[in-house]
Amino acid sequence: MQDIEIDVLIIGAGPSGCVAAAYLHNKEANIKVIEKSEFPRFVIGESLLPRCMDHFEEVGLLDTIKEYGFEIKSGARFIRENTFCEFDFSKKHTEGYNWTWQVPRADFDLLLTDKLKEKGVDIAFGHEVVDVEFEKNGISKTTVKTKTKEQYVIKAKYIIDSSGFGRVLPRLLDLDKPSKIPKHSSIFTHVEDIHRPEGREGTLITFDVIDKDCWLWVIPFSNGKTSIGYVCKNEVLDNFEGNATKKLQSMLKLSKYYHERFKDVDFLFEPIIIKNYSKSVKKLFGKGFALTGNSAEFLDPVFSSGVTFATESGLLAAKLIVKELNNETVDWQKKYADYIVEGTTVFSSYVKEWYTGNLQTVFFEGTNNPEIKKQICAVLAGYVWDKTNPFVKNHDRLIGTVAHVIRLENSQEVAKYQKSFFLK
Repeated sequence: MQDIEIDVLIIGAGPSGCVAAAYLHNKEANIKVIEKSEFPRFVIGESLLPRCMDHFEEVGLLDTIKEYGFEIKSGARFIRENTFCEFDFSKKHTEGYNWTWQVPRADFDLLLTDKLKEKGVDIAFGHEVVDVEFEKNGISKTTVKTKTKEQYVIKAKYIIDSSGFGRVLPRLLDLDKPSKIPKHSSIFTHVEDIHRPEGREGTLITFDVIDKDCWLWVIPFSNGKTSIGYVCKNEVLDNFEGNATKKLQSMLKLSKYYHERFKDVDFLFEPIIIKNYSKSVKKLFGKGFALTGNSAEFLDPVFSSGVTFATESGLLAAKLIVKELNNETVDWQKKYADYIVEGTTVFSSYVKEWYTGNLQTVFFEGTNNPEIKKQICAVLAGYVWDKTNPFVKNHDRLIGTVAHVIRLENSQEVAKYQKSFFLK
């Protein structure tokens, strides 16, 4: 194959890469997308947030997604024993979309790339980045290997790394660093949901909390299949015997709410296990490149933030590159890194406080206050840059404070009950 020279090389054709490619193509930049896999392919990250709807709309992909008929997601439900906590995206602090989708990513990602190819975007499937060199001016020379083992070089002014868990540039440039999120494992598969209840119950995305560090996700799709998976500490997963199928079958018994629904369904593929899934990097950009989505940082699946951060960062990186292509000066630290870190830091607080138990206390014991619930709901919808929201502005201390007040009030109620009982 012949070497090529372009403005922007995008590594990865998932939602982040597609949104970046759509924006750059709309701005008439000369781009190429490299994707190691052949589509359709399975990947995790099947629950979207309303915030990413803004991104798809801005780059002209929203109508294509609407036409497909994916399952509507209008909120999220959390269960702990017999207590239910449900968030309705139409009742949130921040203005924005009140709904989104639950999507099998194989279908979703293929839909996006098909639309981009229809628009004329150059996407090469089965092409793998094997090496990259940067010149002092930021121009990159990327060596790409095809599925037939041929190699060619792409010379680009910029690289957007949207390679997800492939983490191409972090791996090649030694940018990985340990995440501060607690270490957990996940085990997951898809099932033919033959016992799915009729009506709304059968469509709800639900997080069934077994204990502080262990929970089950249930994500129903419009095609009759459902994604199920557990998140737990590494040692908990290791304690279940057998292969991945036997482990997940045993773990489903932990769920009082869902065991009957899934106890005799066949797994559509051998469950996948990912250990220590949270990732981080030393920096989000460099001269001639930007890291987006899971290539930059992956937090935790509990609040489904992955795709939203992927599209947020992919779109922002593309916008800043267009500015530089038009000879505008861009402060990448302020406009990109600081902004993305600001959002991930808010979500990180929620993930950490979920596993301390503070956020679970707020969810299951203290969401009677409608204003608090609206403010938390806006965060769960992905609007983590809205500083008019106290649960964004004071994310680092407000969750713990509210949880403490709830526990204190509950202990006082117990004391009052005990006192009245003994006075009878």
